Amino acid sequence: MSNDSFASVWDAIEDNRAEAQNMRLRSALMIALKNHIAREGLNQKAAAQLLGVTQPRISDLMNGKINLFGLDSLVNMATAAGLHVELHIADAA
Repeated sequence: MSNDSFASVWDAIEDNRAEAQNMRLRSALMIALKNHIAREGLNQKAAAQLLGVTQPRISDLMNGKINLFGLDSLVNMATAAGLHVELHIADAA
């Protein structure tokens, strides 16, 4: 067993840095959307209407099915929810 340390769980489980970064961003957007839905007290049907998706899509979001979501769809949903999405890019360490 190795004692490797990783910056995030995604770095530990993904084969390449690009995919790990993609998963980190998708995860952050999904968490923000789930928190927004909870904060607003929306049920899945109301959340689906607000975000312009189907109720089963909200179910997938709430159940954390990250592999079913791309960055573009999550950004679109966040924008529809009235959230501000900002990307910060820095040189790799």
